[in-house]
Amino acid sequence: MPKVLVPLAQGCEEMEAVTIIDILRRAEFTVVTAGLDAQPVRASRGTVLLPDMPLDKALEQDFDMVVLPGGLPGSDHLDADRRIHGLLVKMANSGKFAGAICAAPKVLARAGLLEGKKATSYPGVLDQMALNNVTYTGEAVVRDGNIVTSRGPGTALDFALTIVEMLAGKSARDKVEKALVRE
Repeated sequence: MPKVLVPLAQGCEEMEAVTIIDILRRAEFTVVTAGLDAQPVRASRGTVLLPDMPLDKALEQDFDMVVLPGGLPGSDHLDADRRIHGLLVKMANSGKFAGAICAAPKVLARAGLLEGKKATSYPGVLDQMALNNVTYTGEAVVRDGNIVTSRGPGTALDFALTIVEMLAGKSARDKVEKALVRE
């Protein structure tokens, strides 16, 4: 099964982080959560998240995908971390997958992963960055090649299900989605 890293930064959006982790684990993916340091993560609404390990330890492993939850100041902390940028570039150069939601697509943009791609983000993030050669769509979820982006907390479920489909196919997505009883 696919192995996915979800870095958790202080001030991340808990709804996005927990939804991503939950849905990918329902799909029986190996999901590793990693804090930027060894501390518990206090999310943007005060929820305390306990990462599986610090990022330095997680970086000793190989992953099929890295997924960045958004929120502020969580996205700013991810964007300021050179290890995150290095990992994103390494993943892209290896033909692996990356995803980001809400304000976190700016991290993908600054790492150079959105060059020549279509993408979305929380309104006012990507569309106001004056990015060359990035097509901002404003759609709920946008997949372009090995990159997937999404708008925000309200789109987190569809974002996570899209990741399941990217890594394991439509039947895996359908199985997870059916058990959620969305209809």
